[in-house]
Amino acid sequence: MLLDKIPPARRIDIGKRAGVTAGLLGVLCILAELCFMFPHILVSNDARPHYLEHIVLLRSVLHFAIIITFVLGAVSVLLIKSKTYGLASIGLAMIAVLMGGSSVEPVTHEPRAFSAGLDYFVLELLILGLLFIPMERLWSLHPDQKIFRTGWQTDLKHFFVSHAGVQLIAFATLIPVQVAFAWAVKFDFQQKVAAQPLVLQFFEILLCVDLVSYWVHRAFHKIPWMWNFHAIHHSSLHMDWLAGSRTHLVDTLVNRLLGFLPIFVLGFSPAAIYAYLVFVSFHAVYIHANVRHRWPGIRWIFATPEFHHWHHTSDEEGIDKNFAVFLSFIDVIFRTAHMPPYWPKKYGTVKFQPPETWVGQFVYPFKRKKETPYG
Repeated sequence: MLLDKIPPARRIDIGKRAGVTAGLLGVLCILAELCFMFPHILVSNDARPHYLEHIVLLRSVLHFAIIITFVLGAVSVLLIKSKTYGLASIGLAMIAVLMGGSSVEPVTHEPRAFSAGLDYFVLELLILGLLFIPMERLWSLHPDQKIFRTGWQTDLKHFFVSHAGVQLIAFATLIPVQVAFAWAVKFDFQQKVAAQPLVLQFFEILLCVDLVSYWVHRAFHKIPWMWNFHAIHHSSLHMDWLAGSRTHLVDTLVNRLLGFLPIFVLGFSPAAIYAYLVFVSFHAVYIHANVRHRWPGIRWIFATPEFHHWHHTSDEEGIDKNFAVFLSFIDVIFRTAHMPPYWPKKYGTVKFQPPETWVGQFVYPFKRKKETPYG
């Protein structure tokens, strides 16, 4: 029998991976079904028209995902003694089919002023997972690091909060800026800014946002009460595509609020802003990924995985270095750049380690009264 030719340890490893992957995919299928059923409640208002244009493709993806969940669940059942993950995954796939499968029809039809944005979480996790998991297997910096390493469940919860609540976070950051700087929409130069070539606007956005983000980032490291919030982002002991999602909500709101200021005041065109948002969605994940890409030359201009890994290290030589998010030459200018010809040895905070649960990490900064940076 073919299964008998697979070494026992390898069978267990494959079975566990198949079971966990099928479980996650099954959950995404259920969430996708809910998005199809309640589009006016769960789907981002701005994105809904674009989904309608590609509804056939989206239904095909859902159909394929349900089938893959069944197959991986069955593989898990066949390969390992514990049938929990495999049977649970098959059960999730069956629930997705009973909810309507790829032929599910909407229940709600009336537009709402506000929606949850659950679609963003489902699509981002699916696309980024399909892109970065194989990438990390092919060009792994730490080959022994498992896909489902310690802390991945916590990071996935952070991912869910920041992506499923994307519209709520957007309102919380954009509205204060628009109210406080409503006078800025009257500037004549904004029309000239928006009339520039799209590529030029894109790089101008990167420069403007990063000049603000650089100093905000340094403040989060240098000011003790701010560090308590930012320490959550640095608490991951492993770097991979999910690690960048580990960010306290206060940290996220402050960075997005102040980062949006130059975009709003200068009046960049919507197309340039959308291009920037797409780039950020990929770049923020890529620079945290478990990949050994070095990008000689480019790394001194644009932030790369090597550049940002040194920012996350707990090695003494890398502490308080590489604050830029997109443009590494900003750190070169302000003499905070650090990229030796080797990679950091370890990651995380230095003298303390925040709790590993999402709830524990959320309340941690409020409970930590007096602290010094990296203390």
